[in-house]
Amino acid sequence: MQIMLNGDSLETTDGCTIALLLQQLGISKERVAVELNGDIVPKITYEKQPISDDDKIEIVHFVGGG
Repeated sequence: MQIMLNGDSLETTDGCTIALLLQQLGISKERVAVELNGDIVPKITYEKQPISDDDKIEIVHFVGGG
């Protein structure tokens, strides 16, 4: 299955969810926001939110500092 991740093409497995994608990428879900096809995905739905072929996903990392 092919998706667009932050503007780049990425191959993922069928049945992949947002949570599985973050895990595969080594990204903690605690400090990110995920947008799926233009809509923000609530963190509580990451485990159940399926990813489909040709989906467009944006992952934004929050960085602390001062």
